[in-house]
Amino acid sequence: MQLLNNSFRKLPQYPTKVIQFGEGGFLRAFIDWQIQQMNKVGLFEGGVAIVQPIERGMTELLDDQNGLYTVLLEGKLGGKKVQSHEVIEDINETIRPYENYQAYLDLAQNDDLEFIFSNTTEAGIAFDENDKLDDRPQNSYPGKLTALLYERFKLGKKGFKIIPCELINHNGDALKKIVCQYAELWQLGQDFVDWINQENNFYSTLVDRIVPGYPRDRASELEQEFGYKDNLIVKAEPFLIFVIEGNRALEQLLPLKKAGLNVVVTDDMQPYRNRKVSLLNGPHTTMSPIARLAGLKTVGQVMADSDFYKFINDEMYHEIIPTIALPQDELSAYAEGVKERFENPYVNHELSSIALNSISKFKARLLPTFKRYVTNRQQLPERISLALAAYLYVYAGRADFMPQDTPEVMAEFAQLIKTDDYIAAALADKNLWGEDLTQYKGLEDLIKEDLNVIKTTGTRKAVRLINERGN
Repeated sequence: MQLLNNSFRKLPQYPTKVIQFGEGGFLRAFIDWQIQQMNKVGLFEGGVAIVQPIERGMTELLDDQNGLYTVLLEGKLGGKKVQSHEVIEDINETIRPYENYQAYLDLAQNDDLEFIFSNTTEAGIAFDENDKLDDRPQNSYPGKLTALLYERFKLGKKGFKIIPCELINHNGDALKKIVCQYAELWQLGQDFVDWINQENNFYSTLVDRIVPGYPRDRASELEQEFGYKDNLIVKAEPFLIFVIEGNRALEQLLPLKKAGLNVVVTDDMQPYRNRKVSLLNGPHTTMSPIARLAGLKTVGQVMADSDFYKFINDEMYHEIIPTIALPQDELSAYAEGVKERFENPYVNHELSSIALNSISKFKARLLPTFKRYVTNRQQLPERISLALAAYLYVYAGRADFMPQDTPEVMAEFAQLIKTDDYIAAALADKNLWGEDLTQYKGLEDLIKEDLNVIKTTGTRKAVRLINERGN
């Protein structure tokens, strides 16, 4: 069967207007898919240069397919069944800085470039004090970005609209702050700092679309249906919302809403963010270690399991919804919609994919809810605490699967498991959580109790015990 290639193109190849840090399934099914929807109706007419932000990635597979790949949408939208596929054609080139750093810097010369998108996971927007301007490349994403911006500045060219999609609060502000830290660390001068502030816009965002990724179990069947071989099929749900904190002028420059997409440009995205991160990403991050330890593999299996369905439902209604400052009926309606998305029979969302960089995800997605719950109720949220216990169990190397996290996090746990009291040391580790979690009265004891149940009778028993209490 023929490999997907340029002979399948239907759209013109437009000038490159976008730099995209990250080639993973989410950006390809979210940002690149949306760019194509604009291109199809003549509203954007721009292509994408993908930068592979880590040493090993999938850009070579993209090159093999002339930058083409298929987005498969399956699920319900507006109560209607959706099953469709589309070849995405807007990737013009891929750049691998670890192989050819100069090609990366040369992007700064392109006058057509206007936007920078990224999704380097929650761990990606971080400052690495060891990064240097003359590194080829820098280790961190913000370090790489600063080097590119400095190259652009030296050429006397216009700045960018920088739109990160990493799921941390105020992601645009956080990214800009770190870029300015590098400007100071590398002594790049006040003129460069002024250029960053005056010629570039950093937008904070909220992204929402469940993207399970490559449909490994159906790939051969789908290729027969498509009539071509595609090693980069990415499956996603039809639902999508993109919230960008910024002024309305952005809607003209990036006419996503005009193309009929569910995009909100607002001066305050916090209500949208709290609702989504808490009620969609939070339960994902909760179920991932607990259900995997019980032998479940997908979100769908979790929702089809009576024990785990009740556990997740009760987490939403007893531990999460009471902590969000929005009308309860609105939150209940959103929660029911999330459960419907979780139960989508077309989406084989693997828990192992949710588990990538779990520590930063727990910190971003569950710890704020945990803290609000403790403040409001003066007690510990049992379900979120069980998830934390399960993570500590997995990261101690006691599960039959390995944690997937950054080298820094893995190194931290390698030291923690050598301590006399691993649980106390892990909870107190500010490098992991940003604070000492032993300050929360009773948490250490509860985690140790949960771990005893996990070790002796398994996570399903722990889930059933909490379900029986029903708090």
